[in-house]
Amino acid sequence: MAQETYTLSDESSLTIDGTSTLHDWTVTANTMTGTAKKEGAAPKEIDFEVVVADIISERGATMDKKMHDALKKEENPKVIFKLVEVKDESIFVGTLNIAGQEKTVEIPVQMEAGGSALKLTGEQKLTLQDYGMEPPTAMFGSIIVGDDVTVKFDLVFVKS
Repeated sequence: MAQETYTLSDESSLTIDGTSTLHDWTVTANTMTGTAKKEGAAPKEIDFEVVVADIISERGATMDKKMHDALKKEENPKVIFKLVEVKDESIFVGTLNIAGQEKTVEIPVQMEAGGSALKLTGEQKLTLQDYGMEPPTAMFGSIIVGDDVTVKFDLVFVKS
């Protein structure tokens, strides 16, 4: 069976939801790139990157700077996911590199493959300290970000 190559489309979105002692928050990944190779029903390869500098909050530059520092933006300008295998057509196993720490993750994914597009939707809870990240604080430590965040993605790959 022939391999088909796909490229991440601008229709894709990725947000990260978190909590703090003051309010819940959401940040948006504004610059993402990726490719997928599919053979048959499931992807064989996915390479996906998010540019850390373009993960932006609605709360302004101070929060963005704290988040970029926590993600170690200078040393690790990208968050990177590489697919290792697809289990049961709905669990993607891959390596996730955040802030320079690489972990193997299993992510439940809803997949739609039709026509010239491959759509992957899902969410994954992550613990910041698993990736060597200190949850950011503000107001001299009186506001503390929760250690768990939820990454929500709606990725659309189109045939290249």
